[in-house]
Amino acid sequence: MSQAQTEALAPIPAAISTPISTEEWLPATWQDYLAILAAPTYQNAKTYYYNDRLRIEMAPVGYDHSSDNNVISFAISLFASLKGIPLNGLINCSFRKPEIHECQPDLAYYLGESAQAIPRGTGIVDLGRYTPPQLAIEIANTSLSEDLGQKRLMYEEMGVSEYWVVDVQKAQVIALAVENQGSKRITQSQVLPGLAIALLEEALRRSRQIDQAQVGAWLLTQLQQ
Repeated sequence: MSQAQTEALAPIPAAISTPISTEEWLPATWQDYLAILAAPTYQNAKTYYYNDRLRIEMAPVGYDHSSDNNVISFAISLFASLKGIPLNGLINCSFRKPEIHECQPDLAYYLGESAQAIPRGTGIVDLGRYTPPQLAIEIANTSLSEDLGQKRLMYEEMGVSEYWVVDVQKAQVIALAVENQGSKRITQSQVLPGLAIALLEEALRRSRQIDQAQVGAWLLTQLQQ
């Protein structure tokens, strides 16, 4: 466990010394949440804290989820490289504003002048010290309603510029621009100017029929036009 995770931990309350429900939001204090992070049972889980509630996701990541994650991350990196947009991508990184919220998006991106805002050696990204990523992405195979529900509200409050939810079942990308703690649907990224959401969706559809190397070659031809 990192130093940041052990910092200011309270003893594990009796109520959470035994397994607790996962894949749902449960009432909890911030100290309860930190205590859960210290419990060996949950050290490899994805954890969220928002609005005095915690959520633990223990379900293993399957093939479809992992595949779509890779297609989307490759497409974003390829686009940024071809367009000369500075970018640093993060997988399952923890972002924390103590006492307020914590999240672990499947993908997160710092772009442009903020690309190197987080120094190497950083553990959990403290949002009291650093800015949030411009783009946060959740890959939703079985969690679509949740990713568009409480998590959407959390990312709006967190202050990301865009929040995307990838619907694995429909090969769809629900892209939202965030402003004034609200969000609206967009068809073209604003943080990656010129990147059409429809292009990403077509890449996802093609990945159901051909291997990812072929999808990458197709993306390259599309982006070079």
